[in-house]
Amino acid sequence: MIARTDSRPTRWAALAVLVTSGVLLSACSAGGDGSSSSGGGQARSGGTLTFAVGSDAGCVDPQQVGSNDTIYSLRQIVDSLTDQDPKTGKIVPWLAKSWDISTDATTFTFHLRPGVTFSDGSALTAQVVKDNFDAVPKLGALGTLAQGYLSGVDSTTVVDPLTVRVTFKQPNAQFLQATATHSLGIESSASVQKSPQDKCSQGVVGSGSFVLKDYVQNQSITLARRAGYAWGSALWTKKGEAYLDKLVFKVVPEAGVRTGSLQSGQVDAISGVGRSNESALKSGGQVDLQQRANPGVVFNLGLNNSRPALKDVRVRQAISYAVDRQQIVDTVFPTGTEPATSILAHTTPDYSDLGAELTLDAAKAESLLDSAGWKTGGDGIRVKNGKKLSLTVSWFPNAATNQPSLELIQQQLKAVGVGVVLEQLPVTQFAPTLQSGDFDVVWGNVTRADPDILRSSFSTRLANFYQLSTGPLDTALSEQAATADTAKRKQLVVQAQELLVRNAYVVPVVELQTQLGVSKKVHRLDFDASSRIQLHDTWIG
Repeated sequence: MIARTDSRPTRWAALAVLVTSGVLLSACSAGGDGSSSSGGGQARSGGTLTFAVGSDAGCVDPQQVGSNDTIYSLRQIVDSLTDQDPKTGKIVPWLAKSWDISTDATTFTFHLRPGVTFSDGSALTAQVVKDNFDAVPKLGALGTLAQGYLSGVDSTTVVDPLTVRVTFKQPNAQFLQATATHSLGIESSASVQKSPQDKCSQGVVGSGSFVLKDYVQNQSITLARRAGYAWGSALWTKKGEAYLDKLVFKVVPEAGVRTGSLQSGQVDAISGVGRSNESALKSGGQVDLQQRANPGVVFNLGLNNSRPALKDVRVRQAISYAVDRQQIVDTVFPTGTEPATSILAHTTPDYSDLGAELTLDAAKAESLLDSAGWKTGGDGIRVKNGKKLSLTVSWFPNAATNQPSLELIQQQLKAVGVGVVLEQLPVTQFAPTLQSGDFDVVWGNVTRADPDILRSSFSTRLANFYQLSTGPLDTALSEQAATADTAKRKQLVVQAQELLVRNAYVVPVVELQTQLGVSKKVHRLDFDASSRIQLHDTWIG
């Protein structure tokens, strides 16, 4: 067995280079670590942090939530086996004090910290970890992220009360990083025994430094400091309990209202700061803007490849060539945002720059549509066999940039003869819509600091949201997850990116740059490796 508590495979070297060159953490406020650390003074306990977010996922189970606005709060109630350093990508201890990985990366043995308890008083044991992992396949449609992380598991075994072993049927290069995610946050045995629906509506019991106190759907999530907490991540500065007494996450859909609430002092921090609100927040001198590029799958037009028109690769490629990514970035997104140059964001390990293939070329788009038999109709929308080339793009109000981005894309595609109808759906319908396959195009992204997110999102052997046909992409995605050879894995990940981009199975558009507005009285509001937030070390003064 090879211990991996103090080292990481060489594929993280690329990430380290990005950090060194200042790309990973861009345009951060006073602290160069991506945290709000304006001003000085002694850290002190007490107080309430009020955070305004734009949406509510309709679920308060961390294992079933994929929307950043809700993850911000729920990340605070569960701990994970490991944590991931946002600067280096290194995996460090949390609930597991150490671990061993077999040389073929099929077996992962975690040695748990003694004395950890959940907020209901029950103890963390190897059996609880086993119960959590065994229950993940039963989570249903909302648990696809966690299910992807554990796909291919052969067994989870209790070695002794504080040692648990997870064995996969084949090498699983992504699993250690997966144990650092909120999706595999560990919940109490009582929570694990609940149905997925009850966990969503009632919440769960975790071992985190905050406890869920109240949830009012589409209004607020309230957390309280966990008394006696003493097993934080190795990355945290403060030992023991968190500083803050209380966290209140208010759902405020309108970006302008969130901005005004922060300026007036009604809230202490806000999510989803867009370009149009940057000047207002900077002008008063009382707010820091914090930015960090999200790793993982970029914002994209997720094409349903089973739709008649979209079965033709020429149509899909034409859509990609018709999108002016730079215009969208310059018009809609926060300063510092970058257009997509692959299906993966540039902060993701093993990212490959395919920007030359993701450029605006309206003439090429029109030529491809002509060759596919789509002729321009009287209203400018192309027609073939009596049917218009019109697509409905489903989107969800979980980011202020979604609607204006899609309105620009609507104009850009119309210019080459592709009609677009925009359909807004509730945030709670994001996962069910993908699961159903009943859509033309879905707008979205997925954050994860590991390239295996491509397999979770696009493998036909898993959920296959975008109705792809089996082929070389499946092979590349499966083999990258099954190899312990980091150089070979990178080669396969690059191949997968090329196949996705060149076949336009989906259309990458823009990287997600998380931008928060934070009052200068708030200190150490930190980004984690996935560009979500960690509030254990946060204090107000």
